[in-house]
Amino acid sequence: MPTARESLLRAAHAALRARPWTAVRMVDVAASAGVSRQTLYNEFGSKEGLGAALVGRLVDDFLDGAAHAVSEAVGRGADPAGCCAAAARWMLRTAREEPVVRAALTGCWGARTPLPAACPVRSPGAAGQPALLAALLRDRAVSGLEAAGPPPGAPPPAGGGLPGEAERPGLEFAYEVGLRLALSYVVAPPGAVRDGADGPEGPDGGTGAGDAAVADGAFRGDGADGAAATEGADVPDGEPCGRVDETVRALLGRR
Repeated sequence: MPTARESLLRAAHAALRARPWTAVRMVDVAASAGVSRQTLYNEFGSKEGLGAALVGRLVDDFLDGAAHAVSEAVGRGADPAGCCAAAARWMLRTAREEPVVRAALTGCWGARTPLPAACPVRSPGAAGQPALLAALLRDRAVSGLEAAGPPPGAPPPAGGGLPGEAERPGLEFAYEVGLRLALSYVVAPPGAVRDGADGPEGPDGGTGAGDAAVADGAFRGDGADGAAATEGADVPDGEPCGRVDETVRALLGRR
């Protein structure tokens, strides 16, 4: 059974899906979570505290999802370059479907999202600093690669096996370059400017029907399932992920 804090974060996230953060009311969040408004204030102190905690939770779940995506790629027999491309795909899809993550990656915050703050999350301050978040994403992807190990009975993958300690600096550099390349597609997505659209969120500030899959997966902790839910959908991930794969492969080949 979820704790009051978990229920309140879920309710705040659902409210943020329906309206800009500036229009979210604490009394409505408490009622949706089935707790008193006093309980909400006891947990978070203020609306700003609730918003900062929600940002921190979504960013942490995003980073965990990247590591999970890499581990899943290892299980499918992907080499390190393919694993970085899997982390890039997770970044692109989550940034497209979760406005808070997109704001954290780009540093572009607005009325639709709460603001980050120095709150006690596992990635303190990362949500307010895109460069730090990119570095944490790189580290989480490399850690996911190392933790997964080779798939049972699989031969060493083409382009190099899993990294040893001496190889980690080169791998980190290649992953950072690859993931920053993917990040450039978040900042300037292909086809983002369309007739009748008011920026990437559309004229009404909405983010599309695909939001629900990531929204549910984020709080369950099953980031990979969120990615699987959109597998096969018509999403423009092929070009950037292909470029990430090629770039990381080329950089690792120069070791």
